[in-house]
Amino acid sequence: MTGVLSIIASVFFLLLIAGAILVILNDNQDSGRKIAWILIITVLPVIGLVCYFVFGLNFRKPKLFQYQNQDFLDTFEERADEDTKNLLFGVDREMNIRPEYRELSRLLSRDSGLTVSDNNEIEIITSGGRKLEALVNDILAAKHHIHFEYFYFLKDDGSRKIKNLLMKKAREGVKVRFIHENIANITIWPSYYNEMKEAGVEVVKFTNPNAFILSKFNYRDHRKIVVIDGKVGYTGGMNIGDDYFFRWRDTHTRITGNAVASLQYSFLNSWITAGGKIDGDFDEFFPQHRVVHDDKLVQIIPDEPDRQWPILHMGAVWTAQHASRYLYIQTPYFVPPEPLLLALKAAALKGCDVRLMVPGKADLFFMDPANKSFYEECLEAGIRIFEKGGKFIHSKTMVSDDYLSIIGSANMDYRSMELSYEINSYIYNEEKALENKSIFLEDLKECREITLESWTRRPWYMKSLQSIMRLFAPLL
Repeated sequence: MTGVLSIIASVFFLLLIAGAILVILNDNQDSGRKIAWILIITVLPVIGLVCYFVFGLNFRKPKLFQYQNQDFLDTFEERADEDTKNLLFGVDREMNIRPEYRELSRLLSRDSGLTVSDNNEIEIITSGGRKLEALVNDILAAKHHIHFEYFYFLKDDGSRKIKNLLMKKAREGVKVRFIHENIANITIWPSYYNEMKEAGVEVVKFTNPNAFILSKFNYRDHRKIVVIDGKVGYTGGMNIGDDYFFRWRDTHTRITGNAVASLQYSFLNSWITAGGKIDGDFDEFFPQHRVVHDDKLVQIIPDEPDRQWPILHMGAVWTAQHASRYLYIQTPYFVPPEPLLLALKAAALKGCDVRLMVPGKADLFFMDPANKSFYEECLEAGIRIFEKGGKFIHSKTMVSDDYLSIIGSANMDYRSMELSYEINSYIYNEEKALENKSIFLEDLKECREITLESWTRRPWYMKSLQSIMRLFAPLL
């Protein structure tokens, strides 16, 4: 009897493996990712199957998972007035963009509908100390509401300072809403958030426990959003923590003007989708902005795995394909999906000055060989690679042809391009592009350039480790 049960169990397990491989083969995800998962399941079948169920399932199936944000879409449609909808979705401002970039704007708005906003003032922040100073002042000045959504909101000195300010404002009667990414911050005890709740801060977890919790571990809220009174917004690469405030080199933006409405829209979507409640109309969240002295064109684009199209990935590919003179990139993690990698190499091969800046040493031990596994083919195509010394660079930026700047939360890796909830700002403006370009060139002073000649002479064991990590790059 035991032998028969053993045979049945073995057959069932083999069928389970075969079924998982069949699901992988029939998925529309990147071919490299398919190969990596099949390899893991074949070599380590038990662990591989569990990991695939937790980390590998493709949720970019809108018909199946649209219920996740349908409640928000219905609520917004019912409670927002026509002026707000036009502010967010009106396409007339698209004509203010240079003609050659209008198709990018239309592509980016394909899923969320969020279009270009005018009448914006933008501060590009490259110092964590400056962000902390400005954020503290804006929180203290808040009169009506403060909205916070962060991937990391830690327990160190800088984080506690912000936390205490949020509790102070809540006690004063300002409505404070706080979304915490509970998977990324799993080491933080609930008491940390309970203290905020007791002070009057409304707190929701981004991923709420349910029957599918295991299969959602891989889909995390990587966004960084602050909206204060619907008039001031922050977004970019900096989380809330001492690394970002004091130790790392990162890039963030402080925005006043109409683009804040798009940040607000994205936050409210996350808030209601995660289980938060909003009473009354939405008018109070979208005040009519006064004319500021700047008039920058900005398009705020959120992306999430339960939408049909990987818009930020497509936007990065478009940017690489259409760059003609130069394309400068900063990213802490460079493990690009195959379409983006090909677009970058094609841009360099056609004569565009493509430069990539990455950390000299990654903050995660496995990311160092993963980043470097792409060097050789990029160098062969003519992409110039610079490793930054000094402060670890956490910036996620692109700047091209003295007009387009991209600053956001998305890294140049599969996780950001396909799996995480991200948000990027696309700035269509010559002045800000030149500023972003100048920032890149200033950072070059702390970089060493990697040449093809020197790279091909690296030790054999480094080549072997990088080749192994390249196999798993689509899963990182």
